[in-house]
Amino acid sequence: MFGPFLYILEVRKEFVVVSLSVLYITYYLLEVVKKPMLVCREGKFRQFLEEEVPLLQESYWPTPWCVESRLQTVLGSIIRSHLLPPVQYRREVLRLSDGGQLALDWAELGGAGGGARPTLLVLPGLTGGAHADYVRCLVAAAHRLGADAVVYNNRGLGGLPLTTPRLYCAVSHEDLAEAVAAVAARAGGPLLAAGVSLGGLILGHYLAERGAEARVAAALVVSSPLDVVRGSACMEGPPLNRALSWHMARNLRDTVAAHGLGGGSVAAARSVRQFDAAFTAAHFGFASADHYYRAASLTDKLRHVRVPLLCLCAADDPFQPLEALPLREAAASGSVALAVTARGGHIGFLEGWWPAPPARPPRDQYMARLAHQYFAALLRRPDLLHAPS
Repeated sequence: MFGPFLYILEVRKEFVVVSLSVLYITYYLLEVVKKPMLVCREGKFRQFLEEEVPLLQESYWPTPWCVESRLQTVLGSIIRSHLLPPVQYRREVLRLSDGGQLALDWAELGGAGGGARPTLLVLPGLTGGAHADYVRCLVAAAHRLGADAVVYNNRGLGGLPLTTPRLYCAVSHEDLAEAVAAVAARAGGPLLAAGVSLGGLILGHYLAERGAEARVAAALVVSSPLDVVRGSACMEGPPLNRALSWHMARNLRDTVAAHGLGGGSVAAARSVRQFDAAFTAAHFGFASADHYYRAASLTDKLRHVRVPLLCLCAADDPFQPLEALPLREAAASGSVALAVTARGGHIGFLEGWWPAPPARPPRDQYMARLAHQYFAALLRRPDLLHAPS
């Protein structure tokens, strides 16, 4: 008796599933899969990127079941952290001119060292270190390049105690300058640099502050909030963004507490802005978090960069979406380029049905492939590499 009705119901269910599948596939192909937008002034550097970095001319295919920006951000870190193999490091403790110290972790990549091998200096994100998943991707890119790789750990990170009461922030480029000098002194070939998130901000400030005197031949920045003022506003926006900000603030509170710094207002901070208002601004002599964010922004400083600098960004980055990127400033620069994918989140850039299978080495991750192609092409073009004046 109910057979025809059950049949009709089953047909309708199948029709709905097929229709939704077709709609999603159409949306995915038309709105998600796109070539990166390249923003750079017409000239030698842009022509180089268009002709010699193939990934910038290919469509980026995000993981189909993980195209939402916050999912890319969170799952990208979780999946890579658990599935990418660890890297062995040899630690060097660098004493700084003001009595502070930081750690340089040299990757044990195997192969013959010395000679004219290039060196890749990697700057991790907010509270990251040598074992962060994205760092392992960039170290894999260095290995594929035949380069040495060294990871820069900010003061107070990497397990080192503080020997001065000072920590680090987005404008801590003086510490980086001392590390660059130390690494450059022993590099047999060109010194390359890659910074991720906050590490990219610190690297950008170093390049802008030093200008033609920067001792880096070429640089890559990944998911860095180049306009910190607008990026901070985005972090305080939608509830899911605020949840990510809460997680980052917790890591910052733990870092400060581990060194016996901060107070009740720091412990009560539940967002990055609250933490910066309670600790970072006063710790580095800024009148407020807003003053710190204006000083930390690279928007008005990109014009001072003389080193070839490629910035990989995602248009849906919850901390720096397309509308918050300094597109006009990059378009006026002959040394700085933005490569903006339609999706990718914050340090996500997942690809494939399963983004990090055990059989897929770290060098196959999107950011590792871009780093390898970009730096390898530049090493073939020494006329484009920067040499300090």
